[in-house]
Amino acid sequence: MSVRSGQQNKVEEASVRAKTPDKTVKIAIVGGGCASIATAFELSRPQHQGKYEITIYQTGWRLGGKGASGRGPVNRIEEHGLHVWMGFYENAFRLLRECYAELNRDPRKCRFADWRDAFNPEPITGVLDRLGSGAWNPRLTNFPPTDGLPGDPLSEHNPFSIKGYLLSSIATLRVLLGAAQLQSTANSVEGFSAADFAPPSGRTVELLAENLSRLLKYGIAASFTGLIEALGVLQIGLEATPGLSEGLLSLFCESLSATARAVLQPLVDRDDELRWIWEITDLVIAVILGILRFGLLTDPRGFDTIDDFELRQWLAWNGASESTLNSALLRGCYDLGFAYEEGDDTRPSIAAGQGLRGALRMFFTYRGSIFWKMRAGMGDVVFAPFYEVLRKRKVKFKFFHRLENVRLPSPDRVKLDERWYVEALDFDVQASIKGGAEYEPLFDVNGLACWRSTPDFDQLIDGQRMADEEWDFESHWDRRKTETRTLRVGLDFDAVVLGVGLGAIPYVCRELIDSDRKWRDLVTHCKTVATQAFQIWMREDVEQLGWTHSQCTVTAFERPFDTWADMRHLITEETWSTRPRAIAYFCSALPDAELPPTTSHRDYPAQCRAKVRRDAIRFLNRSVGHLWPRAIGRNGFRFDLLMNFARPNEPSDEADESAFDSQYWTANVNPSDRYCITLPGTTKYRISPLDNNYDNLSVVGDWTNCGFNQGCVEAAVMSGRLAAHAISGVPRLDEIVGYDHP
Repeated sequence: MSVRSGQQNKVEEASVRAKTPDKTVKIAIVGGGCASIATAFELSRPQHQGKYEITIYQTGWRLGGKGASGRGPVNRIEEHGLHVWMGFYENAFRLLRECYAELNRDPRKCRFADWRDAFNPEPITGVLDRLGSGAWNPRLTNFPPTDGLPGDPLSEHNPFSIKGYLLSSIATLRVLLGAAQLQSTANSVEGFSAADFAPPSGRTVELLAENLSRLLKYGIAASFTGLIEALGVLQIGLEATPGLSEGLLSLFCESLSATARAVLQPLVDRDDELRWIWEITDLVIAVILGILRFGLLTDPRGFDTIDDFELRQWLAWNGASESTLNSALLRGCYDLGFAYEEGDDTRPSIAAGQGLRGALRMFFTYRGSIFWKMRAGMGDVVFAPFYEVLRKRKVKFKFFHRLENVRLPSPDRVKLDERWYVEALDFDVQASIKGGAEYEPLFDVNGLACWRSTPDFDQLIDGQRMADEEWDFESHWDRRKTETRTLRVGLDFDAVVLGVGLGAIPYVCRELIDSDRKWRDLVTHCKTVATQAFQIWMREDVEQLGWTHSQCTVTAFERPFDTWADMRHLITEETWSTRPRAIAYFCSALPDAELPPTTSHRDYPAQCRAKVRRDAIRFLNRSVGHLWPRAIGRNGFRFDLLMNFARPNEPSDEADESAFDSQYWTANVNPSDRYCITLPGTTKYRISPLDNNYDNLSVVGDWTNCGFNQGCVEAAVMSGRLAAHAISGVPRLDEIVGYDHP
C-alpha cells in the first residue's frame, strides 16, 4: 500500500516503507476492535522511531468492537457474549504478552501484572449429547496440557501444516480404536505389523510402497488390533511422503476406512458409549480420507481448495455416516462459530476448508491449554492494557467519532496513471469533551484499570442532558450528534486503516461499493449473523443445583442458547459484599427471521433486547433443568435464585420472572457487532489487508482474507498484523503464525 501526502494529493509511487526515514506518515485507523489495535501496536513499535503518527477513531466511549466489555452495578462484568481464548491463538497471545511486558505493572499494586495473572487455563470442555431417551448427556474431555504456552517461539517443527494435522489425526484415531476395543483377541494384519514397514534400517520408499500394495491386495484384518496396526502403517507412509504416491496412500486409507466402519458400526446400537466413540472415529476417518482424496497434501492452496464445499457435504462425500453428521461433536463446531445462515439453526453452513482448518488447529496445535479463560472482562484484561501501552507510545484516541462515509475523489480528479485513493473521511461527532480535553475512558476497580458499561457523562459537554435523554452512542439507530467532522488526505491523514465490522461496510463504504465490483461482491456474498447472550448471578452454586461435573464450557445444547460457560472464577473480581455462588454465561446465534422489522428508529435495539429477554426466560423455564435439575421448581425456574442488583446485599423477595430484570442480556444487532460467518464459496470474495488496489487504504478485521477466515480474536490479530506489513514491511509474513497463503 502506498500513501498520499501533500495538499495537492500527488501520487507517491514508493510504498510507505520505502520513504525517507524522516518523513512522518499520518495513519487514521477507524475502529477500535482487535484488528485495529493489533495494527496500531505493530506500527507504533519503537523500531519505527515514531515514523507513524497514529490516530484511532472510535464510536462511543470504549474500545473492543465485538470483544468490548464494561463494568456495571457492583462492578459486575458485562460482556457482548462469551469470550474465551483458544490455545492456538499464537498471534493474539504473542502481542498480548509483549503488551503486558511493556506495561510492566507493579504486582504489589495490580493483581494482573503479568499476562498469566489475567488468564486461567480451561482444560475441560465438551458438548451435550442428546440421547434417544431425550436426556442430555454431557460429553466432557479434560484435554491434557501440552508443551509450551501460546505465543512462545515455534520450534522447527511447524504444527500448522496439513501433514502435521494428518499425523495427529492418525494418532488420535489409534487411541479411539484402542478405547473401542471391547473384547477383541485380535490377529495381526495378515502376519504384518507396523514395524515391517518402517523406513529405518535401510528400507526405501520403493519397498514401503511395495508392502503397502501387498497389504491392500491381501486386505486389512477386520479386528481392532488389525486396524490399529494398519494405522501405524499409514502413519509411516505419510512420513515417507513426498517420495510415496499420494494416490496409493489414498487407496490404502479407503480400504482402512471401509474396514473400520465394518468393524465398529454394527456395535453402535448396543452401547451408547461406543456410539459416541464411533461418531468421533467416523469423523476423523472422513477427514483423513478427504484430505488424501482431494490432494490437499500437495496442493499449494491447501484447505482453500475445498472452501467452495459445505463442511457436512464434504464429510458425507468422504464416507461420514448420517449419525456422525448430526452428532453433538460436529454440531458443537457449528455452534461455537455461530455458523448458521441468518442465524437459523436448521441451516448450518461453513466452508469445508475453513471448518477443517479451525477444528484441526483447535485440537492439535493448542499450547498449554485448549481454552484460556480471562479472569476479568475482555476489556479489562485485553483492551485496557493495549490502550495504556498505545497511549504511552503517543497513539491518539478520538472517542465519540462515528464514521459516516469513506469518500473517494471525483473521477475527473484521478489521472490515468493514478490509482484510486481515499480522499476524505466523514464523521459525526457524537459528543464533545469538556475543556477540549481528551476523553479518559478507564476507571479503577481495586487497582485494575477497567471500562465502564456506560459513558462517563460528567466528562461530556451537555452530558447530563444526554444522560437524561438516554443517548445511545453505540447504537447504529441513534443518529444524534453534536457536530460533523471531515478528515482530508494530505492534511489529516496519509493512509487509512479501515477496521469496522463487515456489517457496517454497506453503510460507510457506499462509494467504494458503487464504483468497485470487488467491494460489491464482498457485501453481496460475505454474510453476518446477529448474536444473543445473557448472564445470570445465582445464590447457589451449580453443584447444589444438580450439576455433577467440573467447571467447564459446553456447547451443542438446546436452542435458543446452545452454549454455556461456568464463570464462577469471576465472583471475586466483582465488588460484592454478599457474594453470589455462581455466574453463568449463555450465548448463541440470533435468528434474523425472529427479529422485529428493521427501522430507522432508535428503539429498534430495545425491541431486539426484549426478544432476547423473552428467549432467556423461556430457556430458563424449559431447558436449563437439563443442566441444573434442582434449579427447577413447581412453576419452572426458581427465579429467587437470582441476585437482586437493585438491592445487592439483601435477599431477593422476587420469585417470578421479574427477578431476571436485574441480570444482564444483550442483542448484538448493530451492523458492526454482527458476527461474520464463512459460508461455502465466499472466501474468494474477501478482501485482503495486503490488497493494494487503492493507493492509501487497507482493511482489517476477522472478515478479511487473513489466512484464518473465521470470526475470532486470532483472525482479527492476524489481519491487523498483515495490514501493518502492507504499510511498513513489519512484521514479515513468515512471522505471522499460521499465515500460509501464497
